[in-house]
Amino acid sequence: MGHLPSLITDLALILITAAFVTIVFKKIKQPLVLGYVIAGFLVGPFSTVFPSIADAENVETLAEIGVIFLLFSLGLEFSFKKLMRVGGYASITAIIEIVFISVAGFITGKLLGWPTMDCLFLGGMLASSSTTIILRAFDELGVKSKPYARIVFGILVVEDIVVILLMVLLSTIAVTKSVEGGEMLLTILKLSFFLVLWFVSGIFIIPTLLKKVKTLLTDEVYLILSTGLCLGMVFIATKAGFSAELGAFIMGSILAETTSAEKIEHIFEPVKNLFGAVFFVSVGMMINPATLLQYGWIVLAVTGLTIVGKYVSTTAGAIISGQPLRQSVQAGMSMAQIGEFAFIVATLGMSLGVISDFLFPVAVAASAITTFTTPYMIKYSGNFYTFIERVMPENLLLRIEKYSATMRTMQAESEWKKLVKQYITNVFINGFIVLAFIILGTKVLFPILIKIIPTDFWSALSTIVIVLVVSSPFLWALMFKKPDYITTNELWSNKEYNHGPLFMMEILRVLTGIVLIGYLLDMEFSTFVSFLVVIPIVIMAIFLFSKNIQNVYRNIENRFMVNLNSREMAEKEKFSPLQVHAQSSELSTWDAYLTDLQVPPNAEYTGKTFQELSWREKYGINVVYIKRGDKIIYSPGPKSRVLPLDHLGVFTSETQLEAFKPVLDKEYKIDHPYINEDDIIVERIVVDAHNYLNGIAIRDSGIRERTQAIVVGIERGGEKILSPSSTTVFREHDIVWLVGEKKKLKMLKN
Repeated sequence: MGHLPSLITDLALILITAAFVTIVFKKIKQPLVLGYVIAGFLVGPFSTVFPSIADAENVETLAEIGVIFLLFSLGLEFSFKKLMRVGGYASITAIIEIVFISVAGFITGKLLGWPTMDCLFLGGMLASSSTTIILRAFDELGVKSKPYARIVFGILVVEDIVVILLMVLLSTIAVTKSVEGGEMLLTILKLSFFLVLWFVSGIFIIPTLLKKVKTLLTDEVYLILSTGLCLGMVFIATKAGFSAELGAFIMGSILAETTSAEKIEHIFEPVKNLFGAVFFVSVGMMINPATLLQYGWIVLAVTGLTIVGKYVSTTAGAIISGQPLRQSVQAGMSMAQIGEFAFIVATLGMSLGVISDFLFPVAVAASAITTFTTPYMIKYSGNFYTFIERVMPENLLLRIEKYSATMRTMQAESEWKKLVKQYITNVFINGFIVLAFIILGTKVLFPILIKIIPTDFWSALSTIVIVLVVSSPFLWALMFKKPDYITTNELWSNKEYNHGPLFMMEILRVLTGIVLIGYLLDMEFSTFVSFLVVIPIVIMAIFLFSKNIQNVYRNIENRFMVNLNSREMAEKEKFSPLQVHAQSSELSTWDAYLTDLQVPPNAEYTGKTFQELSWREKYGINVVYIKRGDKIIYSPGPKSRVLPLDHLGVFTSETQLEAFKPVLDKEYKIDHPYINEDDIIVERIVVDAHNYLNGIAIRDSGIRERTQAIVVGIERGGEKILSPSSTTVFREHDIVWLVGEKKKLKMLKN
């Protein structure tokens, strides 16, 4: 027998141990992530319960792949459009919470006398909450339809992207060993440039590619293609000087905008689960009980900082963003834990060798403790608000509620704000694309041309011409495209508005284009020649050929927008013309909101009409729509019936919802015990002279009453009677076919 590689034996040990531990955790209803961590400790070097891993280096490689696939899956669930749809309240709350807890973590580390890198990474580890744990707790407690849950979901979306960016900044600081403001700003600008470039080019290319080959894509090809795209972007990101995790996340978020997103996510999930399990097991392998005992008080301090700091900062952020005090307090109580990202950030610090050994187990221990406390904090958040309301001065309560009402009733977007937003978006995106072409031209194209064209002048001139021609549609859009023709003319003709800002925006974007052209020309021409001769010629050429250039740009823009909105358009085609999104609807001046509630499969009221149920009269709730499969029934009438698994769009206040939720969740009571479907069998019984069934009609036999079994057929001689009537009389030598529970049928047969 050949030698078995240590990687296979290590992987077998990891997966078997993880399987048994997670079964136990599933039984006791605890997060599987903690089960993986404990499994890692059991097979790690600090435990003698199980055999230890033979080759830790191989496990580390698999763990790195696990992190990449975890971030790729997170990107598939994320999508940048989801971030754009998140309300300003969630963004403000998330930024305040992240900044506060990160700074608090840094200061805490300094007070404890830690090195600067330990303090920075502690702040990064505390920045994120656990989406998995929060969603599980919301499901178990049945609070997903509460208004504060919507705030929490929005915060988690913003946290995902901010923590990814934090990881990039932390890795840059760790490598450069510098926290200078100028270098940090340069890193942020470089990161922003690559994010825009990757996202725009990815959305333009990848959805088109998937559409072209859609008929050839099987599940197997989807898996191979998506994995290849993920690892390809990882390679590009690392070559550009960024982390592999960022590349995986970016590719996931690009694929999230395609119509194949759900399919890829479903197919890729087993791969993510497998390698993710290996990563979390590798986290547990680093836990040293002796270190935890030695730094136990630090674990408690970090845990206390997490619970108190995240609660205070999230609550304050939600209040500042204009949310009512009750929802702000409940959102703060929900966010008070450390997420799985803490493990990833700590692993990053360990792999770069910039943090102390004790910091990793401290983060894991604090995460474990806050995981157990989270469900209780969510459960009692309403009671805690009641306590705060009772002890807080009435004058302060009134001021907070007045501030909240004022913030929510403010006009969302004026025409002026819309125009400014369009100008900024236009300049930002097209400017970055032009800059990308310039960089590619000078760094990639010019070195190639100089080998073909021996003269430096002609090779440089050829590079400039090619870059200008390729980037001309985006230069035209940057300098001359009107963001919104109607809005611009309305504002320009309205005497109430000062024309100065409009004029300045036009001047600034033209100047931006001139600066970019000058930056390209600088590779060959002097500043004097560029600005007095070449740039005017270039601008004149763009203006003269603007119609042709505009058509090219419109085609590019249309293709990009079709790809960007393809997933939403596909979703809309499934439903009726009027699609209702519960989370986006909100009447800000009332303490009421639109939420989506699902009818349980065994609800006792199913089949009844709204007129019979009288929910509006009894509970004050309004059913705005019924989502049934791929159809939406908008504004259902009194004769509309409620069916199992319907989604009801209900407009209600929180008080009304609390009274209505028990009615919605009420199910039929089943008197007999639960029976597994495998216990339902088909059995045959032969009627003989001594059998009590001989000469008895089916309805008088007592079979259904005794065993709940059903007579589905009778074989009589050569005749087969399917679904016999209840008056059919059993005869000698009949073969009776019964369907029922295995145990009871055996008793009947005996």
